[in-house]
Amino acid sequence: MTDQHKIPEPKQQGESAGESLFERAAGKFDFNSFLGKPLPVSTEPPSRRFPVKPPEAQQVAPAPAPVPAPAPAPVAPPVAAPAPVPVAAPVAVPEPAIEPAIFHSEAHPVDREHLRAQGLIVPEGTVTELLEEFRIVKRQLLLQAADLRRQKAGPMAQRILVSSPHPGEGKTYCALNLALSIAAEKDSEVLLVDADFAKPSVLSALGLPGGPGLMDALMDEELDVADCVLSTDIPGLWVLPAGDTTSHDSEYIASSRTARVLDRLTQGSPNRMVIFDSPPALSASPAAELAKYVGQTMVIVRADKTGRGALNDAISLLGACPNVQLLLNAAQFSPSGRRFGSYYGYRG
Repeated sequence: MTDQHKIPEPKQQGESAGESLFERAAGKFDFNSFLGKPLPVSTEPPSRRFPVKPPEAQQVAPAPAPVPAPAPAPVAPPVAAPAPVPVAAPVAVPEPAIEPAIFHSEAHPVDREHLRAQGLIVPEGTVTELLEEFRIVKRQLLLQAADLRRQKAGPMAQRILVSSPHPGEGKTYCALNLALSIAAEKDSEVLLVDADFAKPSVLSALGLPGGPGLMDALMDEELDVADCVLSTDIPGLWVLPAGDTTSHDSEYIASSRTARVLDRLTQGSPNRMVIFDSPPALSASPAAELAKYVGQTMVIVRADKTGRGALNDAISLLGACPNVQLLLNAAQFSPSGRRFGSYYGYRG
């Protein structure tokens, strides 16, 4: 190979030996033309050349102008509190008065001699043993009615059902005497209802004319039962006939209308007692249906006829009534020797 480092470098024309590359370049180019002119040197102090703001102007902002405080709101002069207006106490509004059931029919005369012939109590007559016995009976029933009123029994407290196990035991006889006895009360009146629809007998016993009655009012929605009540010339005694005969008497009594019809009989008259002469309990079903609407039931027991079994069955059928009482009829012997009414005829 050729030894290249020994080859001499070519020399340019005019180059002098021993000069460096920078020296040779400076000879060809004028480097001084690229240099800027030097800045003139100022002899003034720096504070004159660059004015500096005082520290207060740089750091402290001018204080804002004081804002005037708002003027206080005008205070209204004190006003005296108004005097309290008296509030009237609530006035209890009275319930509307219930119009009493008034019976407007003309007074029908009752034949006193006919009553005496049947062995019934005769109004305005002398005191008899029979009268005294039913005075005691009615007193117990009226006391029980007053107790039922205190117990809030409603119209049921004013109703008494008279029945017996079988026919012929004296239920109508006792119902008539009880009604005649209560009619003599000064603070009570009585309405006797013939509820033996199959065999009514109250009108004939008193000698009153026939006409529409309880069953008619139950069948006819437009009929007011008060218009069917008969007035008598016995003060405090009214009578409601049985009315039309029907084979559905038990179903009519079991209907919802019965309660409204019976309530009408005592509407607005808290001292009016209603006595029902019903059919025998073991012979016809209306007795058991009527027992649902009364506060007391009086079962007539004939001393020489009524059997214990029949009596128990009758009481069971009438069990819808909460108070069932027994009345012994046609008794000829008194263990205590009591004889009612004999005192009034005693002279001595």
